[in-house]
Amino acid sequence: MRKIGLIGGMSWASTELYYRHLNKGLQKRIGSSCSAPILMESLNYCDLSRLTTPEQWAHAQEVLIASARRLEKAGATALMIAANSMHKVAEEVAAAIAVPLIHIVDETGAKMRADGIRTAAVIGTRNVMTERWFRQRLVRHGLTLAPYDAGSADAVDRIIYDELMQGRVTEDSRRTMRTIITDIAKQDVQALVLACTELVMLVDPDANVLPIYDTTRIHVAAGIDWILGDEP
Repeated sequence: MRKIGLIGGMSWASTELYYRHLNKGLQKRIGSSCSAPILMESLNYCDLSRLTTPEQWAHAQEVLIASARRLEKAGATALMIAANSMHKVAEEVAAAIAVPLIHIVDETGAKMRADGIRTAAVIGTRNVMTERWFRQRLVRHGLTLAPYDAGSADAVDRIIYDELMQGRVTEDSRRTMRTIITDIAKQDVQALVLACTELVMLVDPDANVLPIYDTTRIHVAAGIDWILGDEP
């Protein structure tokens, strides 16, 4: 098995999901009690949370590049960033290392294209829902994306930052997410992209009114493919 590098801490709750599902998924695939060979660096999210200015994003880029280089030097044969929002600087991180970076948006887009999905809506943090970098990368895979609702973007952003990233799950927020997803299902879309690694704590991708593409699950599956040498 090949060793994979995981840049985490953004948030710790998300990183816990990645670590658990990389191991559980690998054991399911090979039918044994083996563990996934992972090198992980957990960054301090206090320095990387709610970034808005170009200067803040430039700092985040430097932090992630430094982390990627440390993991590569330590022996990682490919890297993953355990956060959707931080993929805003993924191209710059990938250019700074010699090993592949498995991109969460590209893996999700490729999966949706393979499944014949052409129209979708996106929910995640405000920057993922509203900024062009995420949406345009999905569009490259042949998807047409529904416009986002500003009110829903604010509500989801609050739930993610104020609750899920602290490891908190509340029934009020679960109900809010159900309402948002039900409203999205009334639009002319075939699927919903769950574009925040923590949202799976509130939303069951297998039990909803609309097919849900959980970026965490898809990203983890791609990581397991790499570890086992099954990637295309």
